[in-house]
Amino acid sequence: MTAFIEAASPHLMNTYGRVPIALARGQGCRIWDVNGKEYLDGLSGIAVNTLGHNHPRLVPALQQQLTQLIHGSNYYHAPLQEALAAKLVQLSGMSNVYFCNSGLEANEAAIKIARKYGVDRGHAKPEIVVCEKAFHGRSIATMSATGNPRISSGFGPLLEGFVRVPPNDIQALERAGADRPDVVAVFFETIQGEGGIHPMRIEYLQQVRRLCDERGWLMMIDEVQCGMGRTGQWFAHQWAGIRPDVMPLAKGLGSGVPIGAVVAGPRAAQVLQPGQHGSTFGGNLLAMRAGLETIRIMEEDGLLQHVATVGGQLKAALERALGPLPGVKEIRGQGLMLGIELGRPCTVLVGRAAEAGLLLSVTADSVIRLVPPLILSSAEADEIVAKLVPLVKTLLAESE
Repeated sequence: MTAFIEAASPHLMNTYGRVPIALARGQGCRIWDVNGKEYLDGLSGIAVNTLGHNHPRLVPALQQQLTQLIHGSNYYHAPLQEALAAKLVQLSGMSNVYFCNSGLEANEAAIKIARKYGVDRGHAKPEIVVCEKAFHGRSIATMSATGNPRISSGFGPLLEGFVRVPPNDIQALERAGADRPDVVAVFFETIQGEGGIHPMRIEYLQQVRRLCDERGWLMMIDEVQCGMGRTGQWFAHQWAGIRPDVMPLAKGLGSGVPIGAVVAGPRAAQVLQPGQHGSTFGGNLLAMRAGLETIRIMEEDGLLQHVATVGGQLKAALERALGPLPGVKEIRGQGLMLGIELGRPCTVLVGRAAEAGLLLSVTADSVIRLVPPLILSSAEADEIVAKLVPLVKTLLAESE
């Protein structure tokens, strides 16, 4: 690959393995780098740019907000916070919202809610059941809840209080609760993103909801990556017809503006009281406007149905072209959150795809992750397939 920029910067910490290109501007589902090369965006900033780039209705709204007030303080009431919270309550059927800045912060707040919920009920050391292959963030607490030893290696000791079970295994969850009387919550992603695009089965989600109700546990569902319309519902768990007690959100909520939120139902909504949690930038007014405008545009443009239609088209085309190939283990996911698992590591495809004019990522070493903007057109879905399939075939042929 041509190195468009220096592969390493002398001034940035070496925390990312970057592809040596620098992005300069975007329009819709297209991005151009500093040399003018065009890319089809199959990554959307890792499921962030819901409305693509330079959206003609989002950008003017943000420009207007910039001229009014960017940031206030949580010392004062903020009507934009209330407006966005009311909208999230309406969409989720839950009751209250806490705003922060990222998925990590939302998940951290969820963990604090669970612990305080347990302490309030007499548990000296409350425990939270989490899933293998999960990813909830890189702080010490969220890393302790994450099921990837490579992420946590070198940062011990991790926090206690997390019990790990396999996903989609209700018997394992029941045993964990029976063996450990201090379990107070279950915490998992509806579709594991960093873990390899592994969905929770609808019947499993329904079983977990019943079990939590029976045992008085909080059902906490991490919708940071799979929420905000990415699967064709506002939140991926809604396909199962259930409601969690705690739901962290972030990524696509602001269509590129940093924002996080924790939406809570009645069982959890009043657990945290003044002084027990907070954030200087949480509820930032520019972020609130971004969230409100993102949702408004999604509703006006019927993006949920669009995601279901175009996502179904994209998945079916990938299954036709790649599914029969030896070396392709599974194509899974829903809507515009799709993973193609190969029988070998495939991180090299990130760079090769960029050379071919397609941005994507590889997660869990062997899963090609596609999370394009939700405005992806039918023709652009076909273009993703046309660019990606030859790359996968070449890679598989190299391993024979």
